[in-house]
Amino acid sequence: MNTLSATWPLVVIAQSSDSRAEAAATARELDVPLLINAEPEQLSEPTFALVYDDHGLALHHTGRKVPGPVQVDFLGGAVDHRRRFGGGKGQMIAKAVGLKPHVFPHVLDLTAGLGRDAFVLASLGCRVQLWERSPVVYRLLADGLARARRGAEQSGDGDLMEILGRMSLQLGDGASYLASLAEGDPVRPDVIYLDPMFPERQKSADVKKEMRAFHTLVGADADADDLLAPALAKARYRVVVKRPRKAPDLAGRAPGHRIEGKSSRFDVYALHKLPERLNDE
Repeated sequence: MNTLSATWPLVVIAQSSDSRAEAAATARELDVPLLINAEPEQLSEPTFALVYDDHGLALHHTGRKVPGPVQVDFLGGAVDHRRRFGGGKGQMIAKAVGLKPHVFPHVLDLTAGLGRDAFVLASLGCRVQLWERSPVVYRLLADGLARARRGAEQSGDGDLMEILGRMSLQLGDGASYLASLAEGDPVRPDVIYLDPMFPERQKSADVKKEMRAFHTLVGADADADDLLAPALAKARYRVVVKRPRKAPDLAGRAPGHRIEGKSSRFDVYALHKLPERLNDE
């Protein structure tokens, strides 16, 4: 779904004068109310608020004693720690997409979400094209990327600038994009990556409360099964699907092999063998 309606449980709040124009534009595009200088904890409805302030854009649950806000942050926290100390090419996701010396697949991430996996792949040298169809999630991710670029420029962090330069974000439906790619299209991706929202994650003990709220707003990807067949038709070398460890196979189709962790797994559908050198620039 690419548009919202006023029936969605969402309001946009501008808490700084610098953000009012952008907040107003977002409210118009999403067709939801705009509030100025309101506090999410003082609202009883709607359920969620997209808040623009001096720290960027964040999704808040309204009311008191609620989960914390959701914000995309590539400059610090768990994402930055993983970049610095996450295990490099030994990580499960790196093995799943086929990363190895001299092999850096171009990855099409059709379910970008908050961009964490895409950022990991970009930090390891892959060029990643991100597609996100939820306009709320897209805005959170776009804001996080913009803040990261500004932060990297201000601090002179050339490594982070290179990582962000390998990430491109689009708002739209991934299935429609796949349909637009011809069989011999030179922009066909080496690897297509799918991480559809899965309902059971909301009940998992290791999912933070704020992420459960996020999942409530975004909802499950009920049509996720429909992505596998076109992805297999358009990827050059493989399709990788991230799933909760005990979840059923996407579209009921077993992968060639799996890479399993404690709570999640990567299902790998290999189409052709990766070459010995790929995008080794």
